[in-house]
Amino acid sequence: MNHNIRIGVAGIFHETNSFAPGRTELDDFRGAWVEDARVFDQKFRETRTSMGGAIDGAEQERAELVPGLITETTPSAMVTREAIEVLIDTLVGSIPQDLDGLLLILHGAMVSESYSDVEAEILKRLRKKLGNILPVVVTLDLHANTSEAMVQQSTCIVGYDTYPHVDMYERAVEGMEILAATIRNEINPTAAWKAPGMLVTPQTMDTSALPMKVLMDRAHEIEHDPQVLNVTVAGGFPYSDIPDAGMSFIVTTNNDEAWAQKCANSLSQLAWDLKEKFVFQEVSIKEAVELTLKYNEGPVIWIEGSDNVGGGSPADATHVLEHIVQLEQPSMMVIRDAEVAKKAHELGVGHDIDCELGGKSDRLHGQPVPIQGRIKRLYDGRFVHEGPYMTGKEGNMGKTAVIESAYLTVVVTELRVPPFDVAHVHSVGIKPIDYKIIVVKSAVAWKTSFGAVARHEINVDTPGCCSANLNHFAYKHVNRPVYPLDCSE
Repeated sequence: MNHNIRIGVAGIFHETNSFAPGRTELDDFRGAWVEDARVFDQKFRETRTSMGGAIDGAEQERAELVPGLITETTPSAMVTREAIEVLIDTLVGSIPQDLDGLLLILHGAMVSESYSDVEAEILKRLRKKLGNILPVVVTLDLHANTSEAMVQQSTCIVGYDTYPHVDMYERAVEGMEILAATIRNEINPTAAWKAPGMLVTPQTMDTSALPMKVLMDRAHEIEHDPQVLNVTVAGGFPYSDIPDAGMSFIVTTNNDEAWAQKCANSLSQLAWDLKEKFVFQEVSIKEAVELTLKYNEGPVIWIEGSDNVGGGSPADATHVLEHIVQLEQPSMMVIRDAEVAKKAHELGVGHDIDCELGGKSDRLHGQPVPIQGRIKRLYDGRFVHEGPYMTGKEGNMGKTAVIESAYLTVVVTELRVPPFDVAHVHSVGIKPIDYKIIVVKSAVAWKTSFGAVARHEINVDTPGCCSANLNHFAYKHVNRPVYPLDCSE
């Protein structure tokens, strides 16, 4: 075995919601900015992250790992044109030219004011520097909006197989295996891409449930073919208003492009045949209350998907809050409000607080709601993932306050925090099992936090930039026709 392989690893990771308020600036990426190799190793070794997978995969292949820029930020609004230039220039500049291969850790749904397909632009500039021959393997999130340009400029694309996402570590290891085998001339990856013309909401992309499971099972069947190196089912991200938004399929074979295209086409047709099953239904808040009162046991998870933090929402929507604060059922929710979190820290534990909570990003996500309560606990907001999602990764909610207001316990955070890991509430002394209702600002990923204790789940229909009703949005750039916006056959 060749012990002298030098493999680079770098990545910029962001899921961009075109309909979210505000803009995403360079400073938003600074908190996760890593360029130093020693910091990279200290931060990511023995974590179940893509970077942790890159470290272990390189060691498995007995390759020298050369880290470049790694940075990310929570899903949010459009990235500014100034920020994206610095990000791409820094990433490209951080990659040395004396490499045998490169593993790129990207999301696949990053959009800037200047580029609708940021990942393709990153690959284009890397190719300009490194040439077209160097093997470049890319890992992508399951919610990637993939494009032919991304496929043409990479050696192989390896997407997550799970949602909630619990396999990014394994996919990075797989990417490293394919990369090393390519470098050693053991395989010749050839890829094909196909999209059925479907916008799919995250709520129907749970890979353990129908209809998504049908596609994933078929993809894994195709991967049993020894000529097939990887099958990526990309559910897409419907809140990125770009031409290539939507579900797509990438099949990579060992030197058989025609077979890759045939397999990709068959998956695309299967998705189209299932399209009506991907239409998602929610219930009104009134119906959610009625259903909850019928259940004898909890927790009942109220899924506020329209304010899905993992989809770029502001995390301060109040459409559910204004109702649940009046409900005489033990309830808990997490909401971002930097002003209230700061005020609570100024007042101190045990003090009463009277405030206007949430609804400060824009009117789409509701008005501030008057809250009177007592400050139960205060924290700096730092925690470490303890569940299956990115185990060992550090999280930061900023200044955090636990406020009790009658039957409602509300965790007020300075920063937006998606409910990816139960440690975000464990860290502030909350036991989910103690509540009849848990409100989650999420679509599906909440299951990695509360799935083990959930007795019932209710998807609540409210306005927001991640609404499951795609007809709420004024799309300007997505390729048409697209289902379900255009329902012609």
